[in-house]
Amino acid sequence: MNAIPAIEKKDGVWKLLVDGKPIILLAGEVHNSSSSSLSYMEQVWEQGKQLGLNCLLLPITWELLEPDEGRFDFSLVDGLIEQARAHGMKIGFLWFGTWKNAQSTYAPEWVKRDVNRFRRAELEKGKHYITVKKFYNLAYSPLSYLCEETMRADAKAFAALMAEIRRVDSEEHTVLTVQVENETGLMAAARDHSDQADALFYANVPADFADYMRTHTDTMVPEVREAVLNSGEKGNWEEMYGAQAEELFSAYYTARYVNTVAAAGKAEYPLPMSVNCWLNRDGAAAGVYPSGGPISKVREVWNFCAPSIDLYAPDIYLPDFQGICEEYTRRGEPLYIPECPTHSYAASRNLLCVGKYHAMCYSPFGIEDMGQPLNPSQMALFGADASDPALAKSQDVETYSQINHLLGGMMDKLLSRYGTEYLDAASGEFEPEHAFHMDGVELRAKFTQQEGGCLILRERAQEFYILAHHTWLHVLSDQPELPGLDVLAFEEGRFEDGVWQRRRRLNGDEVVANTFTAEAPVLLRVKLFTFA
Repeated sequence: MNAIPAIEKKDGVWKLLVDGKPIILLAGEVHNSSSSSLSYMEQVWEQGKQLGLNCLLLPITWELLEPDEGRFDFSLVDGLIEQARAHGMKIGFLWFGTWKNAQSTYAPEWVKRDVNRFRRAELEKGKHYITVKKFYNLAYSPLSYLCEETMRADAKAFAALMAEIRRVDSEEHTVLTVQVENETGLMAAARDHSDQADALFYANVPADFADYMRTHTDTMVPEVREAVLNSGEKGNWEEMYGAQAEELFSAYYTARYVNTVAAAGKAEYPLPMSVNCWLNRDGAAAGVYPSGGPISKVREVWNFCAPSIDLYAPDIYLPDFQGICEEYTRRGEPLYIPECPTHSYAASRNLLCVGKYHAMCYSPFGIEDMGQPLNPSQMALFGADASDPALAKSQDVETYSQINHLLGGMMDKLLSRYGTEYLDAASGEFEPEHAFHMDGVELRAKFTQQEGGCLILRERAQEFYILAHHTWLHVLSDQPELPGLDVLAFEEGRFEDGVWQRRRRLNGDEVVANTFTAEAPVLLRVKLFTFA
């Protein structure tokens, strides 16, 4: 039997391995309800193939997996795996158990009805159900992260799911990753206010956790670092962490809950497991975004409490895409993006993720609707900034498909340069032009539209592959002692079965003064020569 999918860090580079071979997930996450129907999914698989995707991220919901307590229905899981194989694609399953977007709507009926056994959180003292006026009048009654009975039931169901995946897929490895829950945390309050929560909050912070936090301040965000450095030897959560206490408390118990679920699943089949997060906006209070979810702010809490989690995945719906990518890679960990909008920057961000951040996964959400008009108000329901002007225009399908197919063809080349300075990218969304410097050569990209993007891969000395769109390219020497530059080869083409297939040899009018304009996506092979 081949080794199951795994995440490996070798020579400082993180890669997702399938049968021992690395892969970049050029993925798409489907709408929440799409994967509840095998017949509906047939069209989605076809759309995914047309877009050049190699993986779909698909929800598996607790309510459909365990409709009655102890009775599991695996027909949907098995059917989705069969469909993926038939279409030559991979799957990342998303477990919608206790949480989905900080709510509990995917819990089974038998869980929802038994409010005594499966307790709800108290957003206000004594209230299990509130209307969140500041958040679109959301009717809100989430399950409590402190209820061990719910945690055990969720973990049992998740373990059954992983056992079934092992049974049907341990040889073929169609399922590569599994997300444990979805955007965990608590809205409308920074912590649970039940009697149980109060007792725990005003008890001493567990000593092992307090010690861990004191010895891991180097990676913390400033406000948490300050709170930890100012904490005493012992005390309750408020005494130890002041203004950060309630969110750290929620993170501690949410992460322990999720880890229990993940560990139960890994005991059955240890696929790489991720958690995704609804991001916090600058200055927002915990509860405006889900308090306790695995955002960077509370990452050290999650590291301590959830050792079974392999990947921390930001759902990026905020405009500062590059800043968020920097924040989620600064600890030396892989970038894994399971959700982002299908607006007109989706294609250039794809190039940026692969080329600049050497991402493990890039996956726009609602992939089956790419090319359709976006609804900013609706997207705000899951953390998007409705005022983001990027949401005014959707990504055109043809451009996205062309870029993904070109990336897919050169995957081995890309992976061979992951973690090195010989793979880079830039986007017109964030800068009007960018100069790449490699091997004494300057490759200048000036973007003709903000949606433009450019990826540069150095093959060997002064030989490059360039994937670009909406980009004006100019190549020149950046060596004063070797100021001359000549073009030895300028070709347009693609990779097929790992072999470069030239479409056109470019020269003359197409390459004037060592420049080239790429409006539609194009992959170029450029061979240069510098001289005195």
